[in-house]
Amino acid sequence: MARPESTNLIIGASSTIAKALIAKIGREYPDEQIIAISRSAASEHAESERERIEWLISDYSEQSMSSLSKEIQKRDVSLNRIFICNGILHDEEFFPEKRLKDISLEVLHKRFAVNAFQPVLWLKHLIKSLPRDQECVVTVFSARVGSIDDNNHGGWYSYRASKAALNMLIKTAAIECRRFAKNIKFLAFHPGTTDTPLSAPFQKDVPAGKLFSADFVADQLLKLVHDLPAEPYLNFLDWKGDPVAW
Repeated sequence: MARPESTNLIIGASSTIAKALIAKIGREYPDEQIIAISRSAASEHAESERERIEWLISDYSEQSMSSLSKEIQKRDVSLNRIFICNGILHDEEFFPEKRLKDISLEVLHKRFAVNAFQPVLWLKHLIKSLPRDQECVVTVFSARVGSIDDNNHGGWYSYRASKAALNMLIKTAAIECRRFAKNIKFLAFHPGTTDTPLSAPFQKDVPAGKLFSADFVADQLLKLVHDLPAEPYLNFLDWKGDPVAW
């Protein structure tokens, strides 16, 4: 029996870039299904789009991840693209730390929980749904500031460290997956500075032409995913497709 049509899984689907991705996939790949996971279902999509987008609600607890992953596995869908878009730089209470004295254990826990732990826990529970016999690209939203080699300015302790941890976790997962499914590729993606609530407090210092729209970033990301070579099976790339140092 043939497997269902190709399916895109977008986690953190209520974020600005994720919503742009959903719209872009809807236009570029009209025959593919979309499973969107977020804390609440979006309502701004047209009726025609809603027929192809299934919204699943998650509170991002591991219990929720496990339950939804089992539900997806039961459907025997063919996941050809997975985008894990979760990320946090700041909130109403805490901004990125500029100095050692600004570090707090509470903030470290929060940043690591969202930026590093959630993505790898999703992979833990989705691994049985990853195809063994066809190509699948798993994309996580990383950041250039998570690069250890590229850290020349310091600061942003918890965000940098949590993204560096994400990179290590994804690299380790990619090595494991390579042992049983050679068609799975992993992409740690640096979107650049995008016009989203995450970057809003820091946009005044962005050089002209370097603040990107979510639609532009979604377009660049889908091109990268489509054109990824068979090797290497793990890449850390920016929005231009240029490698970022680990």
